[in-house]
Amino acid sequence: MSGIFDLEGRTAVVTGASSGLGERFAQALSGAGANVVLVARRADRLEALAAHLGPERTLAVTADVREAGALARAVDQAVARFGRLDVMVNNAGVARVGPAEGQSTESFLEVVEVNLAAVFTGCREAARVMLPQGAGSIVNVASVLGLVGGLKFPDAAYAASKGGVVNLTRELAAQWAGRGVRVNAIAPGWFRSEMNAELFEDPAWERYLQRTLPAGRAGREGELDGALLFLASDASSYVIGQTIAVDGGWSAV
Repeated sequence: MSGIFDLEGRTAVVTGASSGLGERFAQALSGAGANVVLVARRADRLEALAAHLGPERTLAVTADVREAGALARAVDQAVARFGRLDVMVNNAGVARVGPAEGQSTESFLEVVEVNLAAVFTGCREAARVMLPQGAGSIVNVASVLGLVGGLKFPDAAYAASKGGVVNLTRELAAQWAGRGVRVNAIAPGWFRSEMNAELFEDPAWERYLQRTLPAGRAGREGELDGALLFLASDASSYVIGQTIAVDGGWSAV
């Protein structure tokens, strides 16, 4: 049965790959046998990760997902290097924590530009290659905060953008499934990352998660690997337009 998760010979693009969840996603895909194209703004981190994963099966592409044409170039470079594109992981994201009444429209739009508009662009550019070949899997990274309110983590722009990712995933899945391209999403719960590291330094936050999460703890490194590889591989060949919450039960209560 392990063969249905095999990605040997396939090519995956991961945005936001220079740190946090994106870095881990790249490692998981590489470990399953995929060629991995790493996309992010910080060239030094990408090059270090590419060296770690093995330069023969890895390509680092320095790009800002907000820039016009950046994701198109990344997809083109993936195809030029490895001959095809099989998996697209739209992971890049930002947050602007704070009460909604104090957030400017400009700040709100900046978050939506990265977290939602760039996800659409990544999906479209991946589909440009995947639809003609009649196969491919797109995995969007949403958030549990796209499914429920944040309470202790107020960020209207982040919640709205991630909620948009959930429904964008449904819509694109409905449009493209009949042509061989699957679109699904992962909604991570509380996993430590560069974005929320300061929050996790507060012992009160850890105690809050212990009290409120059914699992009694935050997610651990590697606990998103299974969901990612499931959606990226043939193991999920009949899974269309779904968002899988990996959140320790946060959205269940």
